[in-house]
Amino acid sequence: MKHKPKLGQNFLVDPAACMAIAQALGDLSQHTVVEIGPGAGAITEILAPRARRLIAIELDRDLAPRLREQFSAQPSVEILQADVLTVDFDSLRESTNDPLMVIGNLPYYITSDILLRLFRFHAAIARAVLMVQREVADRIAAVPGTRDYGLLSATAQLYARVERVLTLPPTAFMPPPEVHSTVLRLEMHPRFEELGVEAEPFFAFLKQSFAQKRKTLAKNLRAAGFEAGRITQAIASAGVSPMARAEELGLESMAQIWQQLRR
Repeated sequence: MKHKPKLGQNFLVDPAACMAIAQALGDLSQHTVVEIGPGAGAITEILAPRARRLIAIELDRDLAPRLREQFSAQPSVEILQADVLTVDFDSLRESTNDPLMVIGNLPYYITSDILLRLFRFHAAIARAVLMVQREVADRIAAVPGTRDYGLLSATAQLYARVERVLTLPPTAFMPPPEVHSTVLRLEMHPRFEELGVEAEPFFAFLKQSFAQKRKTLAKNLRAAGFEAGRITQAIASAGVSPMARAEELGLESMAQIWQQLRR
């Protein structure tokens, strides 16, 4: 099957890997599953008999009709030819008691955009098993104080519990990409209530805090327009060093500082 580089297509061809990724979603017998980028349908074939309902979102206008033909005998499978970044995930549920299970081999060039889309619809999603570039997975799963921790880490961990499942070499794909890929399992577990923060204002605050990686948190916040005295007081009240960078702080400390600045 001819791939389209501009769509970031690298088809997974390792049968054992396909099975492991599908199994990472758990029991699907009572769930609607949404697959992002089914490609040639290698994982779709495994999911189809396991899921109560399967919706595969494929951007490629050539692949979508082939997939429809391939799964035409399975009424529980729907092929949706669409851009995942425009899909209303909430509308894919049959009811509010039908949280989605999401799976996908994400195109590397829009991984962050897709993640943000999923987080936007976190209330409609129970679990997501996603394959991303290994370096991106390292950033998503990183802990505060490490080299890879940043805005993507904080955002992902604000919405979900992150777990590594497996890492695959380029030879598991056709054509082989130039990088290794890692599969992550995200259990949606938003922490807004626990941290005492509001979603949109706090996310905006995180973006301001991580704006310049080499600058201290205080300098980034001053650049964002916060008054210096309030910043000093908020950071001190959270028990944080005035020279700390955002990359060194966990979400709990960031929430405390945000709360102080909001007063």
